[in-house]
Amino acid sequence: MKRWLKWIIIAALVLLIAGGVLRALSARKAQQATLAAAAGAKAQTVVELAAADVVQARTRELAQGLPVSGTLKAVSSAVVKARVAGELQDLTVREGDVVKAGQVVARVDATEYQSRVRQAQEQADSAKAQIDIAQRQYDNNKALVDQGFISQTALDTSLATLNSARSTYRAAQAAVDVTKKSLDDTVLRAPIPGQVSLRAAQPGERVAVDTKVLEIVDLSRLELEATLSAADSIDVRVGQTAALQIEGSARPVAARVVRLNPSAQAGSRSVLVYLALDDVTGLRQGLFAQGTLGTARVSALSVPLLAVRTDKPVPYVQVVEDNRVVHRSVELGPRGDAGNELMVAIKGVAENAVVLNGSVGTLREGTAVRFTQPAAPAAAPASAARSAS
Repeated sequence: MKRWLKWIIIAALVLLIAGGVLRALSARKAQQATLAAAAGAKAQTVVELAAADVVQARTRELAQGLPVSGTLKAVSSAVVKARVAGELQDLTVREGDVVKAGQVVARVDATEYQSRVRQAQEQADSAKAQIDIAQRQYDNNKALVDQGFISQTALDTSLATLNSARSTYRAAQAAVDVTKKSLDDTVLRAPIPGQVSLRAAQPGERVAVDTKVLEIVDLSRLELEATLSAADSIDVRVGQTAALQIEGSARPVAARVVRLNPSAQAGSRSVLVYLALDDVTGLRQGLFAQGTLGTARVSALSVPLLAVRTDKPVPYVQVVEDNRVVHRSVELGPRGDAGNELMVAIKGVAENAVVLNGSVGTLREGTAVRFTQPAAPAAAPASAARSAS
């Protein structure tokens, strides 16, 4: 009886051990199936793209240019200075006032200069009286010489006296003209039409010769004075156009090259280029402007510059083929603007190839992709890629 009990106990133990082994094997198999399912799901991760996340590689006309910058200057400007010394009077215009060419903008006290004119005129009248005296003496001496009463030497002396009196009168008359010019210079006039940009003196102030009184600018014509390197200036020609962005203004302003300085600047060896603005509405002298001067136009297969990746030894672009990402090495060409975007010419991809924009980021080659909407790819600003597992 005890022997059968022993075998029953052994059989029960064997069954328990076998059941535990079977349960362990089942658990391991389930775990492996779970890991395999997870790996399969990971392998099937698809990156969702919007139509704006890609751009087509197409042949575009690229506008190549040079960056230019500088301050706006009025083509016509003038400084009104005192031409004579004295007390400043009748200065009524201030900054921003509009003046016309020839308009009286100020005066210098003319009392002293009026007296000088009278003094010079009196001296001229005195010199003219001396001519009359010398003329009568010469006429008398000439009559006496003809009658033989005096010698020819006396006549020659009276003629010299007459000529001297005439010269003295002409000198006095010139002095009158000089004093009248000084009197006219007491009136300060605007040499050009425009607006007062600076009033450097005040009424009642005593000014010296060449003292600055006013600055006037004509804002109807503005230009940009840009500095280019000697190498960049080689391709610049009169008539080339530029798109400028003006400080404080949201609208772009068109400009064109109207002059080039024939000499390079000493020291820097730079060349000054002058661009006339087509529309000066609301602009002021001294504003900072920057933009791109178009020097050439080329037609080439191109993509946005930001779409070119450089994290490998050779530049490449991420192309979508059969709904998967493929890395294509490219050869870069010239850069230029197409619309409002900087593009670069490339070789190594086909026309109309679908290329990921730069903001999508780097995706592993072979990554599956799909578009969230069926819109055709276009060269638009890229949005961030969204991943779905």
